[in-house]
Amino acid sequence: MSTTASPATEAGASDRAGASRRQGSFYRGDPGMWSWVLHRITGVLTFFFLFVHVLDTALVRVSPNTYDQVIETYKTPLVNLLEVGLVGAVLFHALNGIRVMLVDFWSKGPKFQKTMLWVIGVVWVVVMIPGAFFMLKRTVETLFGGN
Repeated sequence: MSTTASPATEAGASDRAGASRRQGSFYRGDPGMWSWVLHRITGVLTFFFLFVHVLDTALVRVSPNTYDQVIETYKTPLVNLLEVGLVGAVLFHALNGIRVMLVDFWSKGPKFQKTMLWVIGVVWVVVMIPGAFFMLKRTVETLFGGN
């Protein structure tokens, strides 16, 4: 009995290793994995917003003039766009948090987790479209003219 692999076995192992390298090691999972990633990202973004919000609000006691200047910079179109992103992040984080709680504490939660993910996606879009419209309306009118 030989201790070396046969040429056919070596070729098969080589093909599998090559295929693995070609595909890469990046996990391309189902929507549940992406909701997990988005939940973490939106949580971190919300944390940083709250951190900045506490700091800029604290300025009112330290230097009211500086506080007024900071608030004026918040009235720019770029910040308005960032506000829409913040609302979208907070809304997704909240809806997905409810889904995660239902999966954890509802006996039928794991069975319906993909359905609930699609539901929160639809709710997110239904809320964000009019929300973004009304949030960006003033900026668009200011930039391009209007009533």
